[in-house]
Amino acid sequence: MPAKGKHRRPKSRSIARGFAAAGTGGAALALPLVGAAGAHAAPAAPAVAPQTHSAVQGQPVAAAPAAAPAVYTVVPGDCLSTIAADRGLEGGWQQLYADNREAVGADPSLIHPGLRLSLGAPGAAAAPAPAGKPADKPAAAPKKKSPAPAAAAAAGQRTAKAAADRQAAAPEASAPQAAAPAAAGAFVAPVGGGVSTAYKMSGAMWSSGYHTGVDFVAASGTQVRAVGAGTVVSAGWGGAYGNEVVIRHADGKYSQYAHLSQLSVTAGQSVTAGQGIGLSGSTGNSTGPHLHFEIRTGQSYGSDIDPLAYLRSKGVTI
Repeated sequence: MPAKGKHRRPKSRSIARGFAAAGTGGAALALPLVGAAGAHAAPAAPAVAPQTHSAVQGQPVAAAPAAAPAVYTVVPGDCLSTIAADRGLEGGWQQLYADNREAVGADPSLIHPGLRLSLGAPGAAAAPAPAGKPADKPAAAPKKKSPAPAAAAAAGQRTAKAAADRQAAAPEASAPQAAAPAAAGAFVAPVGGGVSTAYKMSGAMWSSGYHTGVDFVAASGTQVRAVGAGTVVSAGWGGAYGNEVVIRHADGKYSQYAHLSQLSVTAGQSVTAGQGIGLSGSTGNSTGPHLHFEIRTGQSYGSDIDPLAYLRSKGVTI
């Protein structure tokens, strides 16, 4: 009996363990099914990430902003045509004037030292690159406009030669006083042309009833010179005289130069005999290009004296 008891106990334990193993096995079989379902559901979520990356790559790249136009400050002797030629500006002086019309004013020939000009169309900027195309293609356009170093040097030499030719061809270039600077204290004629209208000529066309100065023959753009050393007391618009310059000399007399198309000096500036002070023209009350010249005992209108007699007293042959 004790021996049989020993055999029964192991069997019933074995059966109990068998059920436990079966229960455990059932639980073990259930767990992988749940895990497998979770494993199939998880990979669906990351599918959105590649779409976001693709959208970022497809965005257009904005072009870099264009550089601001260069600024040039006018110096004595400048005019729009020479500035445009010296810098090879597209469109020439006409485009330069159009870009700076507000600063220059209604007369393109009237620019003065110190005036700042924009060398290039204001507000010009490169257009953005179209979507999906490289952003470096629009940058190729400015490179075409930039001349090669050798071409730029050749263009500069041609411009300098042209300026020298224009200077040599000026009407007053043959005059003796234009060949060399005047000696200290010497006087010169304001232009090389002769007199077209004499001093004190009477007529209703002058408000005072007579001509208060002399008119010299001078084509538009002729260089006008200071007759003697002195200080510029005014340079600008003078009403009926148009653009004028008035200079006070050491002897207390004043010389006046009227109807100028361009000024090359400013008030307060010291000048020497023969120095260029502007270009002749037909501004103000004028019937055509010429130089109206006066000598005065005071700065203002109404104090005129015979200008030719004054110049002759200073040794000028007219």
